[in-house]
Amino acid sequence: MFDIRIICEPADIDHVVAALDGAFNAGTMTVYPSRSGERNRLYVRADFKPAPEPDTTDWPNATQAYASAPDPGSELVWISNTEDRGREWLLRRAALMDRMASGLIPGYTTSSSLALDLASRLMGLDGAVVGCNPRAYVRQQYALWAATNR
Repeated sequence: MFDIRIICEPADIDHVVAALDGAFNAGTMTVYPSRSGERNRLYVRADFKPAPEPDTTDWPNATQAYASAPDPGSELVWISNTEDRGREWLLRRAALMDRMASGLIPGYTTSSSLALDLASRLMGLDGAVVGCNPRAYVRQQYALWAATNR
């Protein structure tokens, strides 16, 4: 929660109020004349609007997302031998760790916390909305990537 003070022309008050309501959860606006009397001082207590929740109803589950994924051995070789550690590398590594943590790869395991950490890193790299399950985000992004890169 924070306080906002704006000094503006009387003709701009409606535009300022509309802009504040669009950008913040704004309380009641108090208006006073400025010292010169030519403009107005607006005071309002506001708070940030929560980030919108992404619609995850049509996101794939782990089995769907990784249906066409390569075998884990070749994926580990690709991850180990790739020098460009950009988005694709992080996506494929996060997806592999998610598969392992989900129990989809017999004989390969990893911790859920590692899978979550890599998924969170991918979301940070993408500037994704923090409001969904990071591992679900990896599954969605991997399915989109696999559909266009395989």
